[in-house]
Amino acid sequence: MPTKTLRIPTTDGQADAFAAFPDHGESHPGVLMYADGFGIRPVLRGMARELAGHGYYVLVPNSFYRHGPAPLVELPEHIGEAVRPAVFAQLMPLIEAHTAERVLSDADAYLRFLTTQPEVGAGPVAVTGYCIGGLYAMRTAAAHPDQVAAVAAFHGPVSADGPDLFSKLTAQVHLGHAEGDMTHEALGELNQALDAAGVGYTSEIYPGTIHGFTMSDTDAYSASGLKRHWDRLLPLLDRTLSNR
Repeated sequence: MPTKTLRIPTTDGQADAFAAFPDHGESHPGVLMYADGFGIRPVLRGMARELAGHGYYVLVPNSFYRHGPAPLVELPEHIGEAVRPAVFAQLMPLIEAHTAERVLSDADAYLRFLTTQPEVGAGPVAVTGYCIGGLYAMRTAAAHPDQVAAVAAFHGPVSADGPDLFSKLTAQVHLGHAEGDMTHEALGELNQALDAAGVGYTSEIYPGTIHGFTMSDTDAYSASGLKRHWDRLLPLLDRTLSNR
């Protein structure tokens, strides 16, 4: 599986990034993958390679590149609950500094870079994200309706921007919520807002999961939750990316 470490030109510098793509020579649909708050690390590289193995060029940028290359803080091999508070104390200022304006400016650069890679075919792309990256993915899809055909967000604060964001979406959407993050009442309200905006979507609570369930290097990890994530993500990409 070919991989690359890349630098993406942005209006504020250069974002370091990781890419994985199939090892045969033809071009492939592009997928922009936003990491969770812990950033690019072995588990994200593994997920990118897994997705690339299904026929996609997957680009994972360091969202917080303005503060330095990834990893921005020292991360243990397993991010357990004992160390999580100390790690997040270092990361929260970076997350808070990454405003909606920065997200959108970077999204322009990331999509421009992704769609001009020689391994990426012409046609629409998809965006996926985890935790805070799920919100970044939704913002990116809303800002680029002409380019983004599918967006998926997992255990992310996707309603943080309110219904105005939903009204700008033309992409097909999948939202996978952690049971620990979302009540059934809140899910109903979210889905009503998506209906009102005319979004084509699936939005569901993954049973028995807590926030961060896709990440195998954390205590939140759920093997069944991660499998369900792939079972939802792969068909979404397969039916929306016509250049597959």
